[in-house]
Amino acid sequence: MRQLTTLFPSKFLEEHAEELGVLEREGKLQIPVLVWALVFGFAAGESRTLAGFRRSYNSTADETLSPGGFYHRLTPTLAEYLRDLVERGLD
Repeated sequence: MRQLTTLFPSKFLEEHAEELGVLEREGKLQIPVLVWALVFGFAAGESRTLAGFRRSYNSTADETLSPGGFYHRLTPTLAEYLRDLVERGLD
């Protein structure tokens, strides 16, 4: 875990998301929490549903997101952002 958080510090995750336009505006979504919920909470869990991903995110975020608010943020731009992170991790 330490290697991942060193490779992907919160500041980098936020700045890279901003560069790609992942966030339409400043809001409740916390990019570092989203990434780590996907990596540690969702991908490793037994229940791999979008509802499970949202629950994993909400369990660690400062502010919870409603189902609609969360699903609205699952965009092609977010997918591109996550692909970039995987490529960086593999490099």
